[in-house]
Amino acid sequence: MPAGSILVADDDTAIRTVLNQALSRAGYEVRLTGNAATLWRWVSQGEGDLVITDVVMPDENAFDLLPRIKKIRPNLPVIVMSAQNTFMTAIRASERGAYEYLPKPFDLKELIAIVGRALAEPKERAAHHPDDNEFDSIPLVGRSPAMQEIYRVLARLMQTDLTVMISGESGTGKELVARALHDYGKRRNGPFVAVNMAAIPRDLIESELFGHERGAFTGANTRATGRFEQAEGGTLFLDEIGDMPMEAQTRLLRVLQQGEYTTVGGRTPIKTDVRIVAASNKDLRILIQQGLFREDLFFRLNVVPLRLPPLRERIEDLPDLVRHFFALAERDGLPPKKLDAQALDRLKQHRWPGNVRELENLVRRLAALYPQDVITGSVIEGELAPPSIASAAGTPQGIDNLGAAVETYLASHFAGFPNGMPPPGLYHRILREIEVPLLTAALAVTRGNQIRAADLLGLNRNTLRKKIRDLDIQVYRSGG
Repeated sequence: MPAGSILVADDDTAIRTVLNQALSRAGYEVRLTGNAATLWRWVSQGEGDLVITDVVMPDENAFDLLPRIKKIRPNLPVIVMSAQNTFMTAIRASERGAYEYLPKPFDLKELIAIVGRALAEPKERAAHHPDDNEFDSIPLVGRSPAMQEIYRVLARLMQTDLTVMISGESGTGKELVARALHDYGKRRNGPFVAVNMAAIPRDLIESELFGHERGAFTGANTRATGRFEQAEGGTLFLDEIGDMPMEAQTRLLRVLQQGEYTTVGGRTPIKTDVRIVAASNKDLRILIQQGLFREDLFFRLNVVPLRLPPLRERIEDLPDLVRHFFALAERDGLPPKKLDAQALDRLKQHRWPGNVRELENLVRRLAALYPQDVITGSVIEGELAPPSIASAAGTPQGIDNLGAAVETYLASHFAGFPNGMPPPGLYHRILREIEVPLLTAALAVTRGNQIRAADLLGLNRNTLRKKIRDLDIQVYRSGG
């Protein structure tokens, strides 16, 4: 007796043949069609225990068909396949009630396992039907297997309140993922509040998160709301959670356990309704071993772990990312640009220590500074080995050398613009590109004295320390 009846809709004959053979061997009864009209007739007549359908078919898009299927047969599992392997494809499939989304090419063993789960535990999913304009701005880009898995996990999480722990190197897009979870989830109408633990003085973190009462500490002249209160009904993104001090960790653990907190200096518990998404570029398990992070808090935060791969592990996504960033630059008023084959090959050879953020900054710089429509490999070679401020400054003999080196560097990058300055809005983007060599040189000139380096750069010392940590800058040490 067949284990179940499967309806397969795909206009590709080869895919229908492969699915028919694999599902039949697994003991299922299979019916095949190459169009949506036949699939709809079968479903409306009550046939089939499960549907496997391609998104794009000759007569109708599966995303238009899905809501009709869910309306008349809400418990019928539908597995959606697509060669358009983008984040928005996975989200559309989830939002329209699909049981699962599979990018093409797919693994047959995985498909059979999904079919088995779907038939064993059929689920009705509440479908939200967003307008197409909700998807105008694609938050995540990439078709690599690593990104496909991230899309699928995110699609499953959108309509839940599960706590998510995002790990990954700096520049991989952790806040972007957190925002996608919020913007396309059921809390989309609530606030999204992001707080970076590394950017807040340690003795102020509890007040920043939970708020404080008047007179709670010196300088607390008025009551202040915390980030939890600001994020009520929405999402609170706790970035660089590994930098949270132990005292604040204990308070956060209570919130996750009991759903309430007290302000600093307050006594009355306050109920909270906030989804927590945390992120770290550090290995929290190592911090636990070092006694710097609470293990019980880790388990509370790590309900759904999500690792973002560094760019070097998904280098096949680089062409799509480059096109995406050039399109954003063009939207900001810069002229259209593209890379030749040699330039693209050179980018693929780079290790990308700054990950996607580094690539975006490079593309922005190319769009702003180079007049040619097609960027060549020789241009890329020069940009990946930019002049070093530290080397231009020479040995640490004084601040004058550093200032002259910075002026020379900026002059070379601003050449060609009217009055030697780029268009409004681009100045700070270009400055961002010289942060690492500039900070390295400042620390070299001051022989690692961070107070003097901060004064030299016009930065708060805590800001400088955060940049050193985030950008992984090696601090100059005198005396061997």
